[in-house]
Amino acid sequence: MDVYGLLGSPVEHSLSPAMHEAGYEAAGIDARYVTCEPEGGAAGVAAAAQLDFDGLNVTVPFKQDVLSAVEPTPRAARVGAVNTVDFSTTPPTGANTDVAGVRRAFDHAGVSLDGVDAVVVGAGGAGRAATAALAESAASVHVANRTVERAETLVDEFRTAFDGAPDGGDGPPATLSAGGLAGLTDAVPDADVLVNATSVGMESDETPVGAELLHADLAVLDAVYTPLETRLLREAAAAGAETVDGAWMLLFQGVEAFELWTEQDAPVDAMNEALRAGLEE
Repeated sequence: MDVYGLLGSPVEHSLSPAMHEAGYEAAGIDARYVTCEPEGGAAGVAAAAQLDFDGLNVTVPFKQDVLSAVEPTPRAARVGAVNTVDFSTTPPTGANTDVAGVRRAFDHAGVSLDGVDAVVVGAGGAGRAATAALAESAASVHVANRTVERAETLVDEFRTAFDGAPDGGDGPPATLSAGGLAGLTDAVPDADVLVNATSVGMESDETPVGAELLHADLAVLDAVYTPLETRLLREAAAAGAETVDGAWMLLFQGVEAFELWTEQDAPVDAMNEALRAGLEE
């Protein structure tokens, strides 16, 4: 039996075990998925290796801590965070499937990120993933954050990480800028894509972006998935925008990890059904 797990704190209410085990069952793979709450990310990776784990997902607060315990992929190194560990290599490989989760969520909605004008609200972990997905697509990305210095730090890091064509070819590099939340008034009306990468809307019926800024030519992803329909998505839909709920991002980062570990196409429908059933409980 293969063993996979989720490293983080807290993780007791995670939906990942149900989502992944539904995938294993649908694919006919003899595997289990468990949760782990170690004192540190690097120590957790070392312990999982000793216990013959086959793979790990990594969530807050350990995504940067585990970098010292793995060989990061080029994408994970650029982003500066690991959320998936593969123990089939020595040393273990550290990947970042959050970036693919953002891209595949938009792809599923029929939205291309190539060369778009985008706004990302938030400069934390989800903001890093969204900005990286857009930067890889040669987008023009404005990162807005309550603390401007944090947005500026992220943009400065990514200007170095993405200092050429995203695919290493001759195409244009991403254009990155940073600012405070007040700048959304100017940035959002001209944007093609908007990502809420903050927790605003999770605990209350609030939105990080005023309804008057939303428009029909916008595609909006809200990383919040409880509730599935946040105020931002509700008001974006009312404005005629394309909306993508946060469960799609959560699903597709898991799908990408499943495919990395098993080298099989993931049973996306089965994983999605298990995820959304868990969200309804």
